[in-house]
Amino acid sequence: MSALLRQIPANIPQDIRKIRIENSHLTELPRGSFENVSALEYLWLNFNNITVMHIKSLEYLPALKELRLQGNKLSSVPWTAFQDTPTLKILDLKHNRLDVLPEHALRYLPNLTYLDLSSNQLTIISRDVFYNWPVYQRSQRMEGPLEAISNAVLALHDNPWICDCRLRGFVQFIKSVGPPIILMNSYLTCSGPKFRTGKFFHEVELNSCTKPLTSALDTNLTVPAGLNITLTCFVQASPSPAVWWTYALKLLRAFNVSTEPISDDTVRSELLIPAARPADAGNYTCTAANFLGNTSVAINLRVVAPWASTTPRGWAAAAPAEPGAHVEVRIAKQTVYGITLEWFAAAAAAAEPGETWYTLLVGRYDAAQKDTIYIGPGVNTYSVTDLLPATKYEVCVAVRNQAPRKGQCVVFVTGSDVSQMEQREKLIHIVVIVCAMVLAVPAGMYACTAEALPGCL
Repeated sequence: MSALLRQIPANIPQDIRKIRIENSHLTELPRGSFENVSALEYLWLNFNNITVMHIKSLEYLPALKELRLQGNKLSSVPWTAFQDTPTLKILDLKHNRLDVLPEHALRYLPNLTYLDLSSNQLTIISRDVFYNWPVYQRSQRMEGPLEAISNAVLALHDNPWICDCRLRGFVQFIKSVGPPIILMNSYLTCSGPKFRTGKFFHEVELNSCTKPLTSALDTNLTVPAGLNITLTCFVQASPSPAVWWTYALKLLRAFNVSTEPISDDTVRSELLIPAARPADAGNYTCTAANFLGNTSVAINLRVVAPWASTTPRGWAAAAPAEPGAHVEVRIAKQTVYGITLEWFAAAAAAAEPGETWYTLLVGRYDAAQKDTIYIGPGVNTYSVTDLLPATKYEVCVAVRNQAPRKGQCVVFVTGSDVSQMEQREKLIHIVVIVCAMVLAVPAGMYACTAEALPGCL
């Protein structure tokens, strides 16, 4: 029929026995599509754009023997519609988009001799689909020779089967099936999970489904600040669970999490915390879930400043200096209430700048104890503020918690009057402006002005 056809024609002769409509623009089979052709036996509707079948689309077709719907866009089929076609023997649904087969799907197809469900999107189906099929049930009840039962060819290949515990019963059915049910292609292949991709059904042994069980090697961690920390949890479950991490009831960013299987029923999930800070401390929860339930494990993380538990406030008990661990210190900027320090590591301290920590000691020059400040890797400046005016201070910088060497301390006195500093800045500003004006006057004009010659006017 015409490729421009968009619906089933209404003027089909009543005694017609075969209809073939292919490569047209048909998109649906509405109710009563063939109510005037009750003698129809062969219906071919291949390679159209059919996406919907009404549950009564096959009404008034009691004599239908063959229905071919290959190459359409059906994602589901109203299986109870086949109650109206009790004599159907051939059903071809290959190259559609079917992704589900309900348990009752084949219940109303008692006389099928050919069923093609290949090249669809089937991933998980129950063996009960076939246990409820009258053809299979008759074969199980037969006590004598099987010649009395017609063979039924079943095509299920080229579907993206997910070979986990949910497919266990179906895999067992495929392994045990025999005449009168004959598989067109008995080498059904797994498309997932990843570690089973490409394996044949007869090569896999699937376990029963289990609820997730989460665990961690260490649920209490104490780490120094600045390090990259990886938290790890293990999950035993079947099928493979969804795993996620939460912190303070907030879902953590996915790009910090990696999850991978390490065995058939165990996955490892890792959460990376780059350059951990004290603010990152707290409980991190690893949660896993599948259709049987969910479970979680919490990991308590404590982040401390390096050497915080052993370093005193002063330098008296500092560790011995490492050879070559020297730091050059200078004042980059000074204000009334503080200074900005800049330092440069030399020798061994500069060998691994991305791993080197510094310790600053700040206090009055005559104070026995000074405040300790820890500076992470990659930083070589620090501003000390909120100091008292007209006061003598000392600031020292050392690698890690070593005692400072000569040249690693700076002694300075803060300003005594803000107005004096401001006046000095204003004076410098005026001098700069005057100098700029002098430089801007052309040399010839300056000469004329100095000598006061009339010709200059």
